[in-house]
Amino acid sequence: MLGYLVDGASNPEIAEALVVAERTVATHVEHILLKLGTPTRTLAAVRAERYGLYVPAGCHPPGPELSWRH
Repeated sequence: MLGYLVDGASNPEIAEALVVAERTVATHVEHILLKLGTPTRTLAAVRAERYGLYVPAGCHPPGPELSWRH
């Protein structure tokens, strides 16, 4: 859900992608805003990226399971 928020998706777009009701998305977005202490989706997205809570696919550093290669 957070990834969709960071990517700027609307509630209807998120609901369609996740196959859930728009009200479910709205509730989750409200919880994200509360947890990040932000009044807006935009600020929540900025904080999520700044705090490292959202890393786009393909940008993950090698995890411990790959550490033997180094």
